[in-house]
Amino acid sequence: MRMLRQGIHPKIVQERLGRSRVGVTLSIYSHVTPGLQEAAALRFEEAFTVTSEPEASLAAPAR
Repeated sequence: MRMLRQGIHPKIVQERLGRSRVGVTLSIYSHVTPGLQEAAALRFEEAFTVTSEPEASLAAPAR
């Protein structure tokens, strides 16, 4: 399912397809979810990886 591969939340996909429950959508398109799990794991890792350079919004103001 293209929408799931594009990272659209399964609940939104379920609603757009008119399915009664998100579980129905996920069971029908379960072949798509392994790639989604891998992508989510990478995003999670990126979110919690400490970088050596602070983000611009968190950097101390110049004096």
